[in-house]
Amino acid sequence: MRLTGIFATLLFGLAGFASQAQTLPDFTGLVERTSPAVVNIESIASGSSASSGRLGQEEIPEPFRRFFDDPRLNQQPQDRVSGGSGFIISADGYLITNHHVVDEADEVRVTLKDRREFKAKVIGSDQQSDVALLKIDATGLPTVALGDSDRVKPGQWAVAIGSPFGLSYTVTAGVVSAVGRNLNQEQRYVPFIQNDLAINRGNSGGPLFNLDGQVIGINSQIFSQTGGSVGISFAIPINYANQIVAQLKSKGRVARGYIGVSLQRVTAEDAKALGLPRVAGALVAQVNTGTPGAKAGLKLGDVIQTYNGTAIEDSGDLPPLVGSTAPGTRASLGVFRDGKQINVPVVIAELPADAGPNGASAGDEPVEPGSSKQTRLGLVISSLNADERESLGLDANEGVLIKEVTGTAARRAGLQPNDVVLMVNRQKVGSIADFSKIVQAAKAGSPVMLLIRRGENNAFVTYTPDADAE
Repeated sequence: MRLTGIFATLLFGLAGFASQAQTLPDFTGLVERTSPAVVNIESIASGSSASSGRLGQEEIPEPFRRFFDDPRLNQQPQDRVSGGSGFIISADGYLITNHHVVDEADEVRVTLKDRREFKAKVIGSDQQSDVALLKIDATGLPTVALGDSDRVKPGQWAVAIGSPFGLSYTVTAGVVSAVGRNLNQEQRYVPFIQNDLAINRGNSGGPLFNLDGQVIGINSQIFSQTGGSVGISFAIPINYANQIVAQLKSKGRVARGYIGVSLQRVTAEDAKALGLPRVAGALVAQVNTGTPGAKAGLKLGDVIQTYNGTAIEDSGDLPPLVGSTAPGTRASLGVFRDGKQINVPVVIAELPADAGPNGASAGDEPVEPGSSKQTRLGLVISSLNADERESLGLDANEGVLIKEVTGTAARRAGLQPNDVVLMVNRQKVGSIADFSKIVQAAKAGSPVMLLIRRGENNAFVTYTPDADAE
């Protein structure tokens, strides 16, 4: 009886494993269908030092290292050779890869799965999106099917095919970790798809597929402190990339929409100070002079909640929407201001090549007394003279200087000496008297919102002052 019970338990366990296996996806059919349209890309820059472009010995995994270990290769200056991946989008030879794969290349070579090799022409390459469009002289090529990246959701399966470390047609699989990731200022217009696939050097520019074998993204970046995959990778959404590709194909460059404001995330303290019903939106921290935002009447402290009816949950949601809008288009901003929701129409301009964060002009006013004052916000402040305002790009009678941060809450909020306070609770500050008047009128125990200038950038800082601050 006991053996019978054990046998029954084993059968039940095996049945469970079999059931689990049936629920896991089989990628073999997907790979067979799509891999012929995935290509290996080799970029060559002439006359460079070999050490500047080739993979270092420490970057080549064993046991492959010995095949590259030829000391003669390092004795003479050589072409810089780097690799990546790409995928064919049309039978007449157009293909997509990353900008950084072909950047500064004098020659680009493309190798297909059937081992045919072609020289590729770079039709256009865009640094901000990290998208490049290439063309090879061929017809009847296999192509990928493009999916809808707007339908991608966290938790769904994804598959990548590429050439990590030069190992062509390597397949990795995983899940989408997040969508709409905003990574940095340089690529603020790209709402990245985060995933946990094993992506390494050489995967750049390769396709990210859904289970239907449709491309949903272009593998572009990884987060890593070692240079190898740690399960945090980022892909450019294909819907966004399609807009870039269309412009590169038609005119060889990309024109982006621009309204000329600096944004920051709304915190819980900001929402409380502004009277927002919930913590969401993009907080306007700077409006550059002469820009569409300034002409439309946007103000510091406005919270942009919608763009053409699309909800803005986070500050990173807005730049991709604006950037993908054609210059000259009239757009509608849903703005929360002074406790009310208003509509602000704005005409989108083209992002200037030299657009910077600071559009303020300098002042030319007499020197103010250099007195300082301890405030109940936990700050020691002093006035600014005309030269200081000019060096900071401030108008006359604009701002006071933080000399010292004495309060615990102020320090935790990130305030620093030499920060310039431009506004307190959305009221402009031009002198110590202005500052003190506004602070004294503020309700004790409530959050205070300061607009700070640090370097060339503005940012709102909101915190509740220490109860015992003077």
